Amino acid sequence: MRNFLLASIALVSAIAVGDGQVHAQTLSRVRGILTSVKGDVAQVTTFQGVVVVVDLVPRTKFADVTYAKITDIKPGSFVGSAAVPQPDGSLKALEVHVFAPALRGSGEGNRAWQGDGRTGSMTNGTVGDLVLTNGRTMTVNYHGGQKKIVVPLDVPIVFIDAGSRADFVLGEHIVVFGEKGAGGALKADRVLVGRDGLVPPM
Repeated sequence: MRNFLLASIALVSAIAVGDGQVHAQTLSRVRGILTSVKGDVAQVTTFQGVVVVVDLVPRTKFADVTYAKITDIKPGSFVGSAAVPQPDGSLKALEVHVFAPALRGSGEGNRAWQGDGRTGSMTNGTVGDLVLTNGRTMTVNYHGGQKKIVVPLDVPIVFIDAGSRADFVLGEHIVVFGEKGAGGALKADRVLVGRDGLVPPM
């Protein structure tokens, strides 16, 4: 699973539903395993073995990330996808997020995206047509436009739902977005929690 930082920042900002306290451009990110929680202070051990202190603050929001598959996407599903352009004008997905109904409308639209040495777009919208044969393609509609997105077999597909602090369990793979405080700790703005052993592909 590829590591698409800017795409996931766009996703996390979309999940933010209106608090507007932290701009995506100012967010730092930590990926790893939750190894300690004491009160409002947590520790995340990154995949490189670095221990990062994370402060949970009143604005911290949680989201659950679970496994999904292409058949979980239906006409009418609200999805997000980081993708790169193809010669025929369609987009090739690098990852696909299927949003829970309560998150419908999050970050709707199509915007420029750069990451992993490539330039493309992040598209959030409602699935119109979905074809699971002859290339697995979906049409994604958003206010003011429409994109045809091809979903290769090896592309990670995940389901995003609103979570809670109760989901913040030791041993879970997590992604934390936030701002670094004066003492070096990361003040968590968003926490994505991988469930059932999932390593979030953000």
